Amino acid sequence: MVPLAKRMAPCYSIQKRRNRKLKIAGGVEGLMRESIKRAFAYMMGQKVRIGVGQQVDTTDFHVEAIDLLSNHVPCEAGIAFVVALYSALKRLPVQAGAVILGDLSIQGNIKPMLSLAEPLQVAMDNGARKALIPLENKRNFLEVSGDIVERVDPVFFSDPIMAAMKPLGIT
Repeated sequence: MVPLAKRMAPCYSIQKRRNRKLKIAGGVEGLMRESIKRAFAYMMGQKVRIGVGQQVDTTDFHVEAIDLLSNHVPCEAGIAFVVALYSALKRLPVQAGAVILGDLSIQGNIKPMLSLAEPLQVAMDNGARKALIPLENKRNFLEVSGDIVERVDPVFFSDPIMAAMKPLGIT
């Protein structure tokens, strides 16, 4: 899985407890920290709807993101966190070669990407074969080079829960 197009590798750890705390490692800061907090708050509000209420209520969550290239590029990774959290709670792997783009508001509204060309180029260069892209960016897909279009299959989503299910093979 290529979780983020901004060269970040999130690491998620789940420990069984009774107070559903979110602990974010000290190295996660700025936009990514706020994005993770928003995604977590959204998932807390949707836990029963998506069938993970009991697991969430008995679990603590520890999150760490590692900048693999040490370039300190800010990154909003809310949708990637939703997918990773849902994957961990359901104990289902994310399909190999998937890149997950986009962020969300605390209400669950999908925030479109400013650009698709750069993140998809980085993702393709790092082995991505499928990209989950916010539906609001569908028209921006026309700006992407033919080489990327040929190698990376786009999967559009308009809802964070559907975004979480698609790379797990649940539809």
